[in-house]
Amino acid sequence: MRLTVIGCSGSYPGPDSAASCYLVEAESDGRTWRILLDLGSGALGTLHRYVDPLDVDAVFLSHLHPDHCFDVSGYYVMRKYHPEGPQPRIPIHGPRGTAEQMARAYGLPAQPGMNEQFEFHVYDGQPAHLGPLTVDVVRVVHSVTAYALRVGDGVVTLVYSGDTGPCTPLVELAKGADLLLAEASFREGVANPEEVHMTGRDAGQAAVDAGVGTLVLTHIPPWYDKQLAYDEARLVFDGRIELASSGASYEI
Repeated sequence: MRLTVIGCSGSYPGPDSAASCYLVEAESDGRTWRILLDLGSGALGTLHRYVDPLDVDAVFLSHLHPDHCFDVSGYYVMRKYHPEGPQPRIPIHGPRGTAEQMARAYGLPAQPGMNEQFEFHVYDGQPAHLGPLTVDVVRVVHSVTAYALRVGDGVVTLVYSGDTGPCTPLVELAKGADLLLAEASFREGVANPEEVHMTGRDAGQAAVDAGVGTLVLTHIPPWYDKQLAYDEARLVFDGRIELASSGASYEI
């Protein structure tokens, strides 16, 4: 299984990266299966550098803030008006209200909205299966309904925190994961709002508590130095730590 960082900037696209989007690929049955974890602001354009967006099999949205879902609007346009003709529907999994919010984002009526381009699924506590990939989700703490996602191919596992404050459900979901892709939006030593985001130290502690192999820090806003998040995580986690960057790829 391979993870490629398409966008990793927190809150909005930064000078070096689009907002949140991560491509997961796995080989099975003579083909490559591809899913996206989030499709945030600016990510669709960057995605073209690594794969034809029409080759994506499904999209999983952690929550409905624009920096995690807004480029679904552009993807809708691509799939509807592509010169080769309208493309087949693909699944988009997300929180309740995803279909309606995506329609509003593009100024569409709720019906048909984007339902002719996408098959919307609401997280219901049951795993989703796509080729060799299984995706489990758990609700985490954030300012809106938000989910962390666990993706496995039967051999290896990665967990994506989405946006979350420190919480037990994230740790439980990440138990034994080979790679934890964890947000680190906040800094230690300042008056951060509770249950919104993690610091680098929070992400490091989650990695320790879950016993993960590799910690990749992401969703760091452009106004912060990424190295600070790394240094905070290193205070508590002595395993492999990486700072996410657009284009970085990890064989899991």
